[in-house]
Amino acid sequence: MKEVACLYIEGSDAKIAVLSKGKSGVKVHRVASFSLSRALQTSSTSKIDHLSDIEAQEMSASGEISFDSLEAAGSPVNFVDQSDVGQLQSVLFDLHIPRLQYIPVVTEPIVNYHVYEGPRDTNKKKLLEAIRNDLQVTKGIVVTEDIFDITELNDKTMLGLFLEGEIPSVDLINQLANYNKRRYLKIPTIKTAELSLAYYVSKSTKFFPEDFSLIVYIGKEYSKLIFMEGQKLKHIGSTLDIGTKNLHTYDVYFSKILLEMENGGIPKLDNIVICGEDRSENLILSFYGTFPEANVSELKFENFDSSLLNEEDAKNLALYAIPISVGVDYFDELDKVHIGVNFLPKYIIENQKFLQFGWHSYTLMPFLFGAAFFFTFRTLSNYRDIKELDFEINRLNQRQIENQALVQEISPLETRINSFDATQKILDEATSGTGIWNQTISKISDFAERRRNFWVTKLEPVTKDEVKMTGYSLSRSVLTEFAENNKTVLIKSINYEPLKDKSAFSYILNFRLAKDSLNIK
Repeated sequence: MKEVACLYIEGSDAKIAVLSKGKSGVKVHRVASFSLSRALQTSSTSKIDHLSDIEAQEMSASGEISFDSLEAAGSPVNFVDQSDVGQLQSVLFDLHIPRLQYIPVVTEPIVNYHVYEGPRDTNKKKLLEAIRNDLQVTKGIVVTEDIFDITELNDKTMLGLFLEGEIPSVDLINQLANYNKRRYLKIPTIKTAELSLAYYVSKSTKFFPEDFSLIVYIGKEYSKLIFMEGQKLKHIGSTLDIGTKNLHTYDVYFSKILLEMENGGIPKLDNIVICGEDRSENLILSFYGTFPEANVSELKFENFDSSLLNEEDAKNLALYAIPISVGVDYFDELDKVHIGVNFLPKYIIENQKFLQFGWHSYTLMPFLFGAAFFFTFRTLSNYRDIKELDFEINRLNQRQIENQALVQEISPLETRINSFDATQKILDEATSGTGIWNQTISKISDFAERRRNFWVTKLEPVTKDEVKMTGYSLSRSVLTEFAENNKTVLIKSINYEPLKDKSAFSYILNFRLAKDSLNIK
């Protein structure tokens, strides 16, 4: 996996960590901290306009105005001292800068929060739209999709986050690209310091579900208070304007902590995790004195490959807690372990597009013509294949119609065949053996031929072994003779029915079918 450089700027302090993720885990390639010029740190901590920045630069003996941060893709204009880019370049001196991915890390006042307790929609897009509408209604702030995201707090409340103003770390990365004669450097996402730090603490430290924990990050000029309930984020306190440079007593922390506990509805503190610039024993003892029931500990950065770092940096990874946490957050998102909060403004996306108007567009022209010719040729070939397939489909459809007509002609014949089979089955079931029926008909036919006054008009089965025979005779004695010659014959009726001028008799008799049942002579 490519190395990722996480750049965190807060005030005049900048921290960077270069990490990568492999099969053995996360590897730390470089950590560094450096101070920024007044131009950059002013734009990141206050709302002073550019004219004030220029005046401040003119009053400084070493300050110079640089226009290298003007971006052609529509990004905000910002003034960055070239010395800041030089420091960042020296930090990454033996790394392949164009191949790195850069993740800017933002915090207050660039990041703003909005608590949402309205209805929850399972569709994330609809939920984002609902929270943005709620933000517009309640606070009159309109934000676009590219600078807005959400996360879930422990009590199922949604926390909306949106960016506002310029992003100093993005400006510095763009200046680094210009410094290395690149139009841009790859920025896959923008992360928030508080949420990434809370995620790393939740991942690396196990708390009881009912525990309330406090993460204290102490910087050089600012400090952060992040509260958790169990493993979930509970409350993000306001950034404190105190750090190692302007801290006179730890009592300021305790009063701010108690105030934020009241604001966040936190009744107690069971755990306190300390990271950042100050992790001294005096600080830990002071927290123990104020919160005697809390377990105070330093945030550990274990299971990291720090073999490329010097001994001092390897022992003080807690100084770079935020950029390292951002890297872990990003890697876990790529591995689908969790879903974090991400921002990527449209002007960054536009700036990172491969095809834009410029000198490289002319270089790509032959490739574009070649691609157009190739796709045109493929389209025409496919069109010819489609016509052939359409012709084959029409031929098969016609064949199907013809076959359907044959099926319709065969259906009556099939019905007749099935009817014949049914009749044959009835006849076969009426006989007790093969050939009995034929033998019986043959004997009746011989008797009728000899007598010449005996006719059969109808034969129909009565039971499985018994047949009913109907017909006419010119003599009653013939019927008696037929019955006497076969003991199984039973005369049911004889009726006188003259035919024209001759005497005739209609008869109905039953006889049982069996082998040699009709012994007719």
